[in-house]
Amino acid sequence: MSPFKSSTGLDENIAAAICYLFTFIGAIVMLALEKRSRFVMFHALQSLFAFGFIVVGHILSGLVPLFGPLLAALLSLLGFVIWIVMLVITLQGKWLKLPIVGDLADKQMRKL
Repeated sequence: MSPFKSSTGLDENIAAAICYLFTFIGAIVMLALEKRSRFVMFHALQSLFAFGFIVVGHILSGLVPLFGPLLAALLSLLGFVIWIVMLVITLQGKWLKLPIVGDLADKQMRKL
């Protein structure tokens, strides 16, 4: 458990887990409310980017004949795995930077 509190009053690990538990809504709310914890802001941004790309991938897979449903199923599985892994990791208070979206979140953090 993280001994640090975010500016929302929640422990950092709980606030970061909310970003993944409620995907878009949780990430947007935490990003809007959090002013102090880089841990929470990073995970909010990473959640937005990761699940945003998965949603866009689902939309695009609907345009692909024959292999589209297979691609959509793989994206659903990927989204579920990311969701579970990131919930567990953030509840433990650990940092995990996902490929591609982690770098995007990191770059965005530097602008904040």
